[in-house]
Amino acid sequence: MNVQAYAVRDEQRPPDNLLLQVVQRGLRSQPKRLPSWLFYDEQGSALFEQICEQPEYYLTRAEIELLRVHAADIAEVLGPDVRLVEYGSGHAIKTRLLLEHLATPVAWVPIELSSEALRLGMQRVAQQIPELPIQPLSMDFTRPLRLPVPPRAPRRTVLYFPGSTIGNFEDREAAQLLRKMRNEMGDNGGILVGADLKKDRSTIEAAYNDKAGVTAAFTLNVLARLNRELGCNFELGAFRHRAHYNAMAGRIETHILSNREQRVRVGRLQVLFREEEAMLVEYSCKYSLEDFAALAATAGLSVQHVWLDPAGTFSLQYLTRTL
Repeated sequence: MNVQAYAVRDEQRPPDNLLLQVVQRGLRSQPKRLPSWLFYDEQGSALFEQICEQPEYYLTRAEIELLRVHAADIAEVLGPDVRLVEYGSGHAIKTRLLLEHLATPVAWVPIELSSEALRLGMQRVAQQIPELPIQPLSMDFTRPLRLPVPPRAPRRTVLYFPGSTIGNFEDREAAQLLRKMRNEMGDNGGILVGADLKKDRSTIEAAYNDKAGVTAAFTLNVLARLNRELGCNFELGAFRHRAHYNAMAGRIETHILSNREQRVRVGRLQVLFREEEAMLVEYSCKYSLEDFAALAATAGLSVQHVWLDPAGTFSLQYLTRTL
């Protein structure tokens, strides 16, 4: 395994006092909300991998099919001697489909919050492409990055943001993240980003409400994490998952609902939940191609190429600096 500087920094979870502050602030707000990065402890990451295998969850299948059809063309657009910096690499199943088509890649820099997912992803890529230098970062990709020194000078740095994670950010936050990526990619770099496309409500809502209940378990695992790490006393059976498509806003809105009036201990704070009160935990924005081009433009980026899966449900878009 050609791995350099493994676990440069493990920031899978913030210190307890900071985590407590974040959670208390969110539970004091009206309406209540929690940040979606709380999903991704080890258990949450494992559950998300199961979500991707559910028959209703079209996104992963669509993106894999897109890469199978277009990976060679994408690699030709990116060119040789690329350093591929991947935001939220996970188990790197999709990444391998792209990496195997790149000409003389300089390095792969996977950035992943879950150290176990990072380890497994590196292991799989190293088995498939043993000569590829791997320079992992175990951290939150929304924080400022200090990229490791590459083994040789790349022709360009491409920030790869697969899946539809950009949709988990509201437009203002997504634009801020794209501006951050624009700075990190350098003058000659680019951003390869996945964006889920708008489609009928039933298809979208089914993807976030699978019949097996895996997504519901994933959502409620946030409460289990807070119980374990902060000593809270959330009763998981007293809450439930709800994911609803807001067509006007063009996004799935995922909430945790309280089944009854109850109080929960969060540090020294006693938090009142009223019956049917909803706590926001995630947005999943869907885009038209025009929507996403406008979002990119606010970050000083322009769309150079768009690839779609055969059914036209998902897009992979290549962004460069606006001239």
